Amino acid sequence: MYRTRTCGALRLADEGLEVTLAGWVQKVRRMGGMTFVDLRDRYGVTQLAFNQEINAPIWEQANKLAREFVIQVKGVVRERSSKNPNMPTGEIELIVSSLNVLNEAITPPFTIEDETDGGDDIRMKYRYLDLRRNPVRANLELRHKMTFEVRSYLDKQGFLEVETPVLVNSTPEGARDFIVPSRMNPGQFYALPQSPQTLKQLLMVSGFDRYFQIVKCFRDEDLRADRQPEFTQIDCEMSFVEQDDVLELFEGMAKHLFKVIRGVEIKEPFVRMPWHDAMKYYGSDKPDLRFDMRFVELMDIMQGHGFPVFDSAAYVGGICAKGAATYTRKQLDALTDFVKRPQIGAKGMVYARVEADGSVKSSVDKFYTQETLQQMKDAFQAEPGDLILILSGDDVMKTRKQLCELRLEVASQLGLRDKNKFVCLWVVDFPLFEWSEEDQRFYAMHHPFTSPKPEDIPLLDSDTGAVRANAYDMVINGVEVGGGSIRIHDSALQNKMFQLLGFTEEKADEQFGFLMNAFKFGAPPHGGLAYGLDRWVSLFAGLDSIRDCIAFPKNNSGRDVMLDAPTAIDQAQLDELNLRIVES
Repeated sequence: MYRTRTCGALRLADEGLEVTLAGWVQKVRRMGGMTFVDLRDRYGVTQLAFNQEINAPIWEQANKLAREFVIQVKGVVRERSSKNPNMPTGEIELIVSSLNVLNEAITPPFTIEDETDGGDDIRMKYRYLDLRRNPVRANLELRHKMTFEVRSYLDKQGFLEVETPVLVNSTPEGARDFIVPSRMNPGQFYALPQSPQTLKQLLMVSGFDRYFQIVKCFRDEDLRADRQPEFTQIDCEMSFVEQDDVLELFEGMAKHLFKVIRGVEIKEPFVRMPWHDAMKYYGSDKPDLRFDMRFVELMDIMQGHGFPVFDSAAYVGGICAKGAATYTRKQLDALTDFVKRPQIGAKGMVYARVEADGSVKSSVDKFYTQETLQQMKDAFQAEPGDLILILSGDDVMKTRKQLCELRLEVASQLGLRDKNKFVCLWVVDFPLFEWSEEDQRFYAMHHPFTSPKPEDIPLLDSDTGAVRANAYDMVINGVEVGGGSIRIHDSALQNKMFQLLGFTEEKADEQFGFLMNAFKFGAPPHGGLAYGLDRWVSLFAGLDSIRDCIAFPKNNSGRDVMLDAPTAIDQAQLDELNLRIVES
């Protein structure tokens, strides 16, 4: 056997035991007649001790060891004279009697340590080395535990795991598809699935009333910290359910994961917040509720006093940062510069401090009496020591989103976004449609299979934009970890939805005829949701990006720099696929 124990298993109780270990050399320390080596495997680190007098036959070989050599050693466990309380194996060492170098290694391009000197690009290029580091390995172990618990929980709830195809038809109404040419069907293409949406609905028609799948999905879209071109969903669907049934079951799964994985017990029901309230009070459909700073609208108080920026605005609103009146002018100028960044787009910011005596000192004092400023203070329920920050703009929704960015930035500066605190909620009652000024048409806010609220169906023709969706998102700490809806199961209503979205009868039949035909054979009421596994894991791991909880991620340009993909293919392959590259 290459090993009888792992490098993280030995303890003081094992003193005197002869064992064989195998792993990678983490560190070498040469101290005269003694050489100490930290040997690492997936399970931990054990200190090896080589004594020049005792280990004469292998002494020269031991002193040639370097970082990342793969070795096998045999020896006896002994209590360390100089213990390391920061290591689980820090009370023992292995007195080596034999050494076998299994593979030498060149010097790695960065240190294989918890705190490495490697930047993102170099670590992604040598990802197989990065995966040796404890933090990255721990993230993948966490991912494994979460998928195991998800499967266990859903199995106990009667769900069946069913695999759906990876080569499917293209649905250009959503995000951009990744396209796969078909060799056997010249000029025709598969698409990689953005979601198994229609397929899981067909499983409901088939009578598999509780389905789930931990599934790879693909979207050809610009990347952010929480997006990758390929990602993993916990995809679920249920028959004969209404919205409350879905929310209760998957809220239960979230609570189970919190308890088992994080040791956090959540007993109270998740808050359910209508989408309109989320946008009105937080400027986001995924509000972070770890802290307050709810928006207060100020049009009634602040307009009509001669300050042209406010008087001409469609929206004037602000936030109150508790205890932040100590912000210096330099800090306030930096916040103003922050909201004026092109990606946020505000024209400026007004601030007001609540002084120790309760008076209000504002950057626009000359336009407002103290009486008006006191009314503003009361609207925020502000107290001495608080800081009020105000934005305004011509577009209500756009200005709210700018205020949302300001709210998050201030909360980060004040240390209010604690990664060890979790606040969960459901955002419900989304609009069914969103209007595109550019295209002068409605688009589905979720997807065209989302059911309208039953009571809003009469509005489909008379007030289309006011129709609410029977849809819901689970939000934790400002991150949308999952979302779904009750689906349309009636053919007539689904056809109506296609019409409102601008589908011709021929186009609807071409893209979704298979689903509509299936509905004719009896489709049950059904609904479901999909969790983003990568986002769940990164949230529990306290990461700012999903990249470090994926074994082999892409960079921000969608490239795998380790595999050097995507890349050009041979002309022979192009010919076989009946493809020709045209220079643009």
